[in-house]
Amino acid sequence: MAKILIIDDEKSIRTSLREILEYEKYEVDEAVDGLDGLNKIKKQKYDIALCDIKMPKLDGIEVLEKAGEIDPDVQFIMISAHGSIETAVEAVKKGAYDFIQKPPDLNRLLITVRNALDKSSLITETKVLKKKISKTYDIIGESPAIQEVKNTIEKVAPTEARVLITGENGTGKELVARWIHMLSNRAKGPFVEINCAAIPSELIESELFGHEKGSFTSAIKQRIGKFEQANGGTLFLDEIGDMSLSAQAKVLRSLQENKITRVGGDKDIKTDVRVIAATNKDLKGEIEEKRFREDLYHRISVILIHVPPLRERKEDIPLLADKFLDDIATEYGMKKSRIESQAIKTLQSYEWTGNIRELRNVIERLVIMCGDTITASDVKKYC
Repeated sequence: MAKILIIDDEKSIRTSLREILEYEKYEVDEAVDGLDGLNKIKKQKYDIALCDIKMPKLDGIEVLEKAGEIDPDVQFIMISAHGSIETAVEAVKKGAYDFIQKPPDLNRLLITVRNALDKSSLITETKVLKKKISKTYDIIGESPAIQEVKNTIEKVAPTEARVLITGENGTGKELVARWIHMLSNRAKGPFVEINCAAIPSELIESELFGHEKGSFTSAIKQRIGKFEQANGGTLFLDEIGDMSLSAQAKVLRSLQENKITRVGGDKDIKTDVRVIAATNKDLKGEIEEKRFREDLYHRISVILIHVPPLRERKEDIPLLADKFLDDIATEYGMKKSRIESQAIKTLQSYEWTGNIRELRNVIERLVIMCGDTITASDVKKYC
């Protein structure tokens, strides 16, 4: 239920507004003046404040400004019998949602309240989503190995340098790439990912560079490739070691000249893309075997970041386990499970060949099978 605070020094106005709003099923509080209103905002969470402008002690505009420092999410609707266009403009400039003259028109008041609540809901949803996103892409760990990765990201992210991320499957290479993007000057641009190992070699060029209608049998319409989709942002080439040699040649050209040509086309298209690549292969060994171009390797590896396997950072397992317990509880809408210290030590005794991905799956299995408390015997049974 939405909660509304009425701030007005006239009791008759407060009573009238309360009756109207409570009839519409809103929860209503009253404040007798500006100071009382600010004290209530400090103590409780409100969705909307209906605030008179002319009041003793503090006028409505001062209340609006000070309340913004306490809780900027409260939507203020200013009310005054001495309204003017100048007053309304000043109130909106200071952050008010709207301005209504006394005596308020009932329909106008209720519509304004509903619209202000919609805005309040959107703000809350946006904050929740941003919090979820930032949690999803957190790099968890305090071990020296992971701290080195974090420090490198902070130095590299603000630059335009191309980055090659190496590491075993499941170590979090994509996470590192996303963090570089989020901390870069391109953070407001798109982050476009392509898994080079998951796309057949005959289709990889079309995926990367797009194609023109009729360029091959199934090309029934023009397609925009990943390079164009990532314009102004970051293109993440995951498992680049599995890319075909012909596609490698085209990627090299695009990095050298900052332009691409769609499959079946003859027009050069300029691109503004930062490329981050990742691989679980030894690319130097692939170069010796003539499966990877040396000139492309040097183009994509201005900065090298190696993500350590979980077996080399076992001291991070308690933090990772706790994060996964939080995430799983949120996903399943259930109480967070507790894991005993001996269970953590048991988890730390394993080698984790599947790395963080494997640990996450094991934690989820334990939550499902064991309930509120996870013991060492549970870990041995289900791990």
